[in-house]
Formats: sequence, structure tokens, C-alpha cells
Amino acid sequence: MPEIVHDLEPIALVGAGRVEIGDIALARRFTARVVAADGGAHACLDAGVVPERVIGDMDSADGLVARGIAPERIMRIPEQDSTDFDKALRHIRSPLVIGVGFLGARIDHELACYNVLQRHAARRCVLLGEEDLVFLAPPQITLPLAEGTRVSLFPMGEVRGRSEGLRWPIEGIAFAPDGRVGTSNMAVGSVAGPVKIEVDAAKMLVILPRAHLEAVVEALRRAETRWPA
Repeated sequence: MPEIVHDLEPIALVGAGRVEIGDIALARRFTARVVAADGGAHACLDAGVVPERVIGDMDSADGLVARGIAPERIMRIPEQDSTDFDKALRHIRSPLVIGVGFLGARIDHELACYNVLQRHAARRCVLLGEEDLVFLAPPQITLPLAEGTRVSLFPMGEVRGRSEGLRWPIEGIAFAPDGRVGTSNMAVGSVAGPVKIEVDAAKMLVILPRAHLEAVVEALRRAETRWPA
């Protein structure tokens, strides 16, 4: 599918959900450009940021031109079979997208975002919430996490894996959303080395405290293996 925005550096994507003070500024520390999903453009403007593109069905983006966004920056995708997060993510080509404004508001919207992460597994994306961050585990990832860091694993489908550096290793466990999940695992500390996670399918969400965003950004950019498009 054609990309509307592409870059060799990470891109920030802002949604129309709950955006905490400082979220956009935090995402911009790691990104070269800012894109909005539909009404997320208003959150950008409220933060003093003009998004490079606004992508979505535009059902919650009234008044953007009046607020200073040029019409050519607004990319309307009228179909109603996908969410605005889906529309935006699938039209961005970047090594990593950092999404804010997608977690912590409506539960149905948040669940839909997790579904999109799994269905567009080739598009690496971290979603930043008020307390946590969430991303889909690539085939292999190494995370430098301090002892006691909460590491939760939630399957979006049947998936198995192996781990190093977790208090409760995951090898031999058949994870499934209606079966075994990995809530509140824990890093055992730097003495044993970093946390390493391998999974056999693009089905596992990793949930960490948001304070580890920088480590996650670097780890995802270093991860060599990717899920196929």
C-alpha cells in the first residue's frame, strides 16, 4: 500500500484519545516528525505542534484549517472498516512509530489499538500511556532492565517463546488470550544480564512502565529480525 509519510528515523503519531501533559514532547525526543491520526491534530495544536500530516476519516477533526493546518496536509481516508490508528499506521513507513493519545481513554478504542499492533506487525510501534507503554514483541528483543522492573506479557493469539533475565521464564508455556497470560513478570537484574525475549509468532504484547521508553526505542531499533509484511 502507498505510504503517505516515510522517513529513516522514528515518527511520532498522535491520536485523539487521552494525551497527558508532556506526552508529545516526550515522543518528540526520539522522533524526527509528527503525524496526527484524525482528531489527534487538535492535541498537537494545543501543544504548539503543527503535524506534518493528518490521516483519518476526519470525523473528529473539524476546524483544523481554521486553526492553521493547510488543506494539503489533511489526508482523508473515508472507509469505515478500520480505525484512524489503523489508517495512520499503515500509511507510515518508518523504523519505529511512537504513538501517544491511543491508550487510557475508551476501552474499546484501546483494545482496537492492540488489534492493530498485531495485524500490522511489520510496522514497529510503541504506544505510550499514562503509566505504561505497550509494543508487539518482534521475533527477538533484548532489553536492559533494572532488577525488579515489571515485565508483563499478554498474548493476542497462541504464541510460545523463551526468555532470559525474567524471574519466571516463559519457555514451555503455551500462551493464549483465553488461557495462560504473563501478567507481572519481573526482571531479575543486571547481574544475570539483560532481559531477552524470543517469540514464535507476532502475537505477544510487551507491557512495561513508561519510564523505560528510551530503552525500548533503542532495543526495537536494534532488533534485527522483523515480522514479514
